[in-house]
Amino acid sequence: MNKVLPLKRFGQNFLQDQNVIRKIISEIDPKENEILIEIGPGQGALTQYLVLCNANFTAIEIDKRVIEDLQTRFSSLNLIQQDFLELDLNQFVSASQKIRLVGNIPYNITSPILFKLFEYNTIVNDAVFMVQLEVAKRMTAKMGSKDYGILAILLEYYGKTVISFKVSRNVFFPKPNVDSAIIHINFNDVRNDTKFNLVYKSVVKSAFGNRRKTLKNSLSNSIFADVNFSECGIDLSLRAEQLNVDDFIKLAEFAINKMNPIVSLNSD
Repeated sequence: MNKVLPLKRFGQNFLQDQNVIRKIISEIDPKENEILIEIGPGQGALTQYLVLCNANFTAIEIDKRVIEDLQTRFSSLNLIQQDFLELDLNQFVSASQKIRLVGNIPYNITSPILFKLFEYNTIVNDAVFMVQLEVAKRMTAKMGSKDYGILAILLEYYGKTVISFKVSRNVFFPKPNVDSAIIHINFNDVRNDTKFNLVYKSVVKSAFGNRRKTLKNSLSNSIFADVNFSECGIDLSLRAEQLNVDDFIKLAEFAINKMNPIVSLNSD
């Protein structure tokens, strides 16, 4: 294999420990004929095992430098050179199957990738990602904790996320300054109302727009400034981190009934 040096602009840290790699593959537990997509195969640490599982497997890689090596080593690999964030995931879906996603996710695009999966939540079965440990803690935080915020609330809304296990910084080249973790996200089947999902996400973002302020202040300084939430059934003197998913659903339901038509909602 030609030696390819990791690029900082892609947030690359190549995984090298085979025991950790096999543990990740065990967590993925790939099955024959299922639709499996790997984000950023890099030097093929996971790919070398995933190509053997007889799944409907596709790898998405943005780094031109590793494409030729991957194609040479894995001649049967369906490899797409593209930025995952610009990819239409609908092209991979079959009539009877949702897609599964795996990958070692760079810190700088972790949130954009998660928000993309929220957008495609109805066609994604699950995702097994390696992320920085601090991000994994934010993703799985519980109400009232210091890490509880937008990511945790949206992930709980769309499904269930768990930290499968931690990964030491010592198993990467170059060695990063932080440890990592494997997270497993299982999406549910009921968040299929696109308009409501958009309002829900906007309410959550608006509520956390001024984290230390009350809901009343945060919402009144947001795109929901014209909505009077006084009869929404939620105590507006609370702060966003004091609300659970059901509370935000109630706020979104109230907002969607008061906004006619719904305009200026950010879909990012």
